[in-house]
Amino acid sequence: GGAMAAGPGPGPGPGAAAAAWGGPGWRLPGRVLELVFSYLELRELRSCALVCKLWHRVLHGDENSEVWRSLAARCLAEEALRTDILCNVPTYKGKVRAFHHAFSTNDCSRNVYIKKNGFTLHRNPIAQSTDGARTKIGFSEGRHAWEVWWEGPLGTVAVIGIATKRAAMQCQGYVALLGSDDQSWGWNLVDNNLLHNGEVNGSFPQCNNAPKYQIGERIRVILDMEDKTLAFERGYEFLGVAFRGLPKVCLYPAVSAVYGNTEVTLVYLGKPLDG
Repeated sequence: GGAMAAGPGPGPGPGAAAAAWGGPGWRLPGRVLELVFSYLELRELRSCALVCKLWHRVLHGDENSEVWRSLAARCLAEEALRTDILCNVPTYKGKVRAFHHAFSTNDCSRNVYIKKNGFTLHRNPIAQSTDGARTKIGFSEGRHAWEVWWEGPLGTVAVIGIATKRAAMQCQGYVALLGSDDQSWGWNLVDNNLLHNGEVNGSFPQCNNAPKYQIGERIRVILDMEDKTLAFERGYEFLGVAFRGLPKVCLYPAVSAVYGNTEVTLVYLGKPLDG
């Protein structure tokens, strides 16, 4: 660590990081670099990955390296690593990424809180209120998948989907908040209806006698900002595209709930596995 701290070098940034190693001397063996990187936080690691191909390879070549293992141990709650919350996120780098894409503790209804595990929303038993939450990070490009599941009763309305930053996350009464205006799109798991702009956009999935959602079932949500579509999977069954023609704006994974003390967990998975 002494080498990096020595002398008043250049300002922060990848160039400064490289210069701090003293020219050619910064081409240290990968194992040594990995050890040093394991003490850094995510923002610093992003800068280091830009320094050169060697540093980039050391950081991103192995998603279970000591770098990501150490970072996961520091930023994730022990419960998240110990239980099956992240069982479908196989690497430590993926687990760190999932944490940074989890529910926001600031961008949610005042009647909910995010549990210590970092991934589960708990709705307090408040009468005549519908309460939602958005994730910390939204998407305006690329393809993204996340899992969401209810760990308590659905109540009369339980909606999963996406919302812009402008969509309300709390309202009076027990309503389908997600999908109640043109800023959000939702699938109500209670009656299998698709909701947008305050209207029912048909039933989903589009098959006769579609099975109702069972508590604990993981629904996989797939947002494709290139095709502008939102689709869902249950288990490993593709249920189809629910919404088409999504606007080219930043869209956030979101949920809304009405039942007191119900809990909803959301885990970002990364790019969909279907290519």
